[in-house]
Amino acid sequence: MLRFYEALSSQSPPESTDWPLPEQRRGWEAVCRSFRAPHPAGLSVETVAVPGPGGPIAVRFYRPEGAAPKAGVLYGHGGGWVLGSLETHDDMCAELAAGADVVVAAVDYRLAPEHRHPAQLDDMLAVLAYLRAEGARHGIDPARIIGAGDSAGGQLTAGAALHLRATGAPQLLAQVLIYPVLGADTETASYRANAEAPCLTRAEMIYFLEAFLGPRGAAGWTDPRAVPLLAADLSGLPPAFVIVAEHDPLCDDGVAFHERLLAAGIPSTLRREPALAHSFMRARHHSAPAMAAFRAIADALAAFAQGRTAPV
Repeated sequence: MLRFYEALSSQSPPESTDWPLPEQRRGWEAVCRSFRAPHPAGLSVETVAVPGPGGPIAVRFYRPEGAAPKAGVLYGHGGGWVLGSLETHDDMCAELAAGADVVVAAVDYRLAPEHRHPAQLDDMLAVLAYLRAEGARHGIDPARIIGAGDSAGGQLTAGAALHLRATGAPQLLAQVLIYPVLGADTETASYRANAEAPCLTRAEMIYFLEAFLGPRGAAGWTDPRAVPLLAADLSGLPPAFVIVAEHDPLCDDGVAFHERLLAAGIPSTLRREPALAHSFMRARHHSAPAMAAFRAIADALAAFAQGRTAPV
């Protein structure tokens, strides 16, 4: 894992947050390409343009072989809302689709700081509406749509669930939150203990939060859809699988959200990874613990798709 993180930081180091945005994004795309794995055999992949509030949204569908319809997964990629694309998460989404026997719909939502909250949420909701209306065309059962995402994508998943509850819209079947960012408190114990952790530092997260929410005091900082841990009540949300890494500033975010879901009577499974840090999914072919964690995520998606609770 340490060798993996050394390679990761060679092209996207912590100080890259001081680089011009195009350089930050090129660096992250390059390092993700260097770890990209081939697609599993038998997978159908299609990219379509879905109408969105800010223009067309690119959505990539990963459909395994076998009888349709299958459960769908609305997937939000990580990258601090600033970085990331369909390409940075292409192989991971492909392997999740094959491993869980679900159709993954990866969303190329608008990025910050050019587009701040709620632009990302609006794009996710537009794609969710498309899946409900047109999912059958892509082999998806519109009644079985799971929300999932890593890091910033975990926030978008939880934020979408909170929005659906507030508006009385049909809820997600489940939520799978992968080392999610769910709060804006950068003074938690895990933020302090992992301030200089590999792949994601406390300073980087402060940069990403401000890029996403705007200056401190802006409206986004008090919107539970942007900062889900601000929600006074988590009742009415879908069942959850939350996976966190102990060497990650965001670890306490996921633990706190899981505990609050349980307190609200929502089934939630928490998996803690004692040997791993942020972005470990990308290291699955280089680290046995990372691969075990990745398979646990696929197993959780499969369980939810089949109407079961996520395994511990």
